[in-house]
Amino acid sequence: MNKPKIVILGAGYGGIITSKKLEKLLKSGEADVTLINKHDYHYITTQLHKTGVGTAADRQIAMTIPELIDPSKTNFLKATVTHVDTANQEVQLEGGETVNYDYLLIALGFEGQTFGIPGIKENAFELRSFRSSKAIYHHIKKQLNLFKEDQDPSRLTFVVAGGGFTGIELLGELADGLPKLCKEHDVPFEKVKIIGIEAAPSVIPFFPKQSVEYTTEVLRKLNIQLITSTKILGCTADKIILENNIEVPAKTLVWSCGVQGNTIVQKWGLPIEKGKLAVDSYLRIKNTKNVFSIGDCSLFMKDDKTALAPTAQVALQQAPVCAKNIVASLRGESLTTFEYHHKGSVASIGLSAGVGKVGAVRLSGLIGAFMKLVIEARYLFNLGGPSLILKQHFGVNREQVTVTVKQ
Repeated sequence: MNKPKIVILGAGYGGIITSKKLEKLLKSGEADVTLINKHDYHYITTQLHKTGVGTAADRQIAMTIPELIDPSKTNFLKATVTHVDTANQEVQLEGGETVNYDYLLIALGFEGQTFGIPGIKENAFELRSFRSSKAIYHHIKKQLNLFKEDQDPSRLTFVVAGGGFTGIELLGELADGLPKLCKEHDVPFEKVKIIGIEAAPSVIPFFPKQSVEYTTEVLRKLNIQLITSTKILGCTADKIILENNIEVPAKTLVWSCGVQGNTIVQKWGLPIEKGKLAVDSYLRIKNTKNVFSIGDCSLFMKDDKTALAPTAQVALQQAPVCAKNIVASLRGESLTTFEYHHKGSVASIGLSAGVGKVGAVRLSGLIGAFMKLVIEARYLFNLGGPSLILKQHFGVNREQVTVTVKQ
């Protein structure tokens, strides 16, 4: 009798943690598990701003997948998914290869949302993957070198669109990291301009007033110019066009104004709502019994009107329940209803400041920055135990990661 085949698409937060949980839940020889990802590393999405400015080693952010899983229990396949055929229960890969499944998890993450604004897709950078954040880092270094040749001040103007957590974390990291980069390239840091643009009246508008005021003050102390209540109408390679006839000469715009589910899933004939895979209370895609989806490409409704936000916290809570339900499905047991419990949110603003809320407690300053580190350490612990925490902080490989696949 053939063993059931479990296939996981995507090794982001949801996919990698589900595979780790399956390693613990499945009995020896009970099923074959295959994890498919288009590159051989798992990256920490909430730390990509550090890669973008070069303030962290590549391997602190992007960790080799075969070193994170148990190869005796999980087969890793580096490949790009092109199609899912649910009628024949097979996954089609680039190059024509196919992988059959009995149980499938689709955890293919997100894409940036540009809202059709002219020039954003062509000219702006995004913090959406390890590769895209490395592109920002190389672009910054290129602009510093070119400035020495032509003294064009727009090369030293770095603009971040979006005042949510991703935006303020990148602004803080730019303020922390650019002085060192400028020194390395013999460019006066005092000529650098860092600008944050937000359409809402303030940064992190979804947070309490005290947190908004604290964040605004920290950013201004870092000499970051904030432009709020202003929409971006378009951009070119040389300037950003705003409302009220405002133009900002700049050759660097990082876009962090929203995300959407990976659009490839819309092509597979599965139930789609609001551009995402619609799932039931057991995290199964609606109208299926053996196809699951979690994370940013799935739509889970908290109630009749409200969907869960596309955050790492959601994916990390869904993964253990999804693993449990996959195992229950193949054993013919009862499935577990997924319930989300929001535990809070924390963002860093450079190395020495942070802002957030955990439960009813509002965090700021060094305590906020420390809590962000605690959250990241907790994730590393869940991923690989104390040894991974020690490795990532004290024994990390300093060689750069070679990026060859578009992400």
